[in-house]
Amino acid sequence: MLDRVFSIAGLISHDKSFEIGFYTVLVAVLALVLARSVTRSMQIVPGALQNLFEAVLSGILSSAREVIGEEKARYYLPLTATLAILICLSNLLGIIPGFESPTSNLNFTLTLALVVFFYYNYEGIRTFGVVKYFAHFAGEVKILAPFMFVIEIISHCSRVVSLSFRLFGNIKGDDMFLIVMLFLAPWFAPLPAFLILTFMAFLQAFIFMILTYVFLAGAVLASEENH
Repeated sequence: MLDRVFSIAGLISHDKSFEIGFYTVLVAVLALVLARSVTRSMQIVPGALQNLFEAVLSGILSSAREVIGEEKARYYLPLTATLAILICLSNLLGIIPGFESPTSNLNFTLTLALVVFFYYNYEGIRTFGVVKYFAHFAGEVKILAPFMFVIEIISHCSRVVSLSFRLFGNIKGDDMFLIVMLFLAPWFAPLPAFLILTFMAFLQAFIFMILTYVFLAGAVLASEENH
């Protein structure tokens, strides 16, 4: 019952799927409103909001440049930046009493992980073709090729589990921690916790984003090195 007390969406319906859907739509609307506000009146001398978004995008490119190179970092920026912003807003939403993080639901994080999984594999196939892309799964030692191929397939599938459970576990734990703190000391104790949870919200969004770049680099660069 703890997760019901502070849920505004729970006042409308106690169905968990509805609640997560409600907060997911809310986060998407917030992201669209922010994006529209920034791009509606772009200026040479940026205002506060434009300056903030430019700093975020520059930070993402700076981090990704070392992973995948400047050109491909910019090419995949629409996907990775969108994921980072959605995840960050979702994480931050759960810090506000009365709201819940969509990322605290495994279905949501699993969907994001599947999007990344199918997209980076699609990019690898699109770049090198089906045969060349999957050929690097087998490695360079022919006698070990069948064994290595199976291991690589399992490894790639495990990325879905890793991405989804890492984000889900961290944010769910943060939400439960905040709920307990609000019950024990609703006025004073949570204040330092808000700073920690805010930092974790940004950190988890960054980790998901940079891992997406890592997987994309493995798909579109590794095959290039082998062939």
